[in-house]
Amino acid sequence: MIHDFKEDMMKTFEMSDLGLMHFFLGIEINQEKEGIFICQKKYTETLLKKFKMESCKTVTTPLVTGEKYKKEDGSEKVDGSIYRSLIGSLLYLTATRPDIMFATSLLSRFMQSPSQVHYGAAKRILRYLQGTKDFGIWYKSTNDAKLVGYTDSDWAGSADDMKSTSGYTFSLGSGIFSWASKKQATVAQSSAEAEYIAAAAASNQATWLRRILEDMGEKQEEPTTIYCDNKSAIAITKNPVQHNRTKHIDIKYHALREATTRGEIELKYCSTEEQLADMFTKALHAINSKSYARRSESPKNILRRSIKVNIFLVNTLEKSRKIS
Repeated sequence: MIHDFKEDMMKTFEMSDLGLMHFFLGIEINQEKEGIFICQKKYTETLLKKFKMESCKTVTTPLVTGEKYKKEDGSEKVDGSIYRSLIGSLLYLTATRPDIMFATSLLSRFMQSPSQVHYGAAKRILRYLQGTKDFGIWYKSTNDAKLVGYTDSDWAGSADDMKSTSGYTFSLGSGIFSWASKKQATVAQSSAEAEYIAAAAASNQATWLRRILEDMGEKQEEPTTIYCDNKSAIAITKNPVQHNRTKHIDIKYHALREATTRGEIELKYCSTEEQLADMFTKALHAINSKSYARRSESPKNILRRSIKVNIFLVNTLEKSRKIS
């Protein structure tokens, strides 16, 4: 399909065939027969130099586990332009680094008036990147084109307004390629409600991805499975009756029910240990290096350091297929 597309384009436009892509918009691409590896090592090195952190000590996690951040924390304010530049640069890096997605998204909430605490947390992400410069995502060659999603939420995690954070991620065959971490628009009155709202966001993304895949000739013939670790949220999806605990939920989130009825989405249960989207809703502890070591299945060691959490994602994905 790609070869035919290239030939059609060359017939219409004046083009030069430069061979396999190796670098595009700050993303390094290593293509081999066994798969494709993407990372942003050079971009990360440039970012560390820009903020004078190229010789900093490393840490094992992007955020301190359990730490709460507020708009007004009592610490001195910092230069907003520098902070916004740093957060913006980190957001661009999340294109290949889902492991810093939650931390960066969380700290982006304070760009209007950042404090020393917020800036210190952002610099911690840089220290984490210092030790993980060449981490990225490995997409193993496969004929499997089944779209699979995971959705998760914390509950009332925002110290300022008690709103929850939604997170989701999707894979297509091997490796995740779509993910998000975003604060919910309304205050959830229960963990089940927060998970239901998060699942609705994942359902919207799945619907869009299914249409994109259909345009590319990879129509999803079966419902897209989205895994959720909250049984009550799944029950709300299947029960159209309005109860006292659910009748107040905004109508737009019930589009999830409609997508389920149409046969586009199927919400399934998975345990918290198998929940891939967990990393997009909270700060996690450092993963045991023995259990989740850097990838060893790839044919070469060049640019093969995949993020520790993503090792967990790949391993869990295989387990989840057994669940389905």
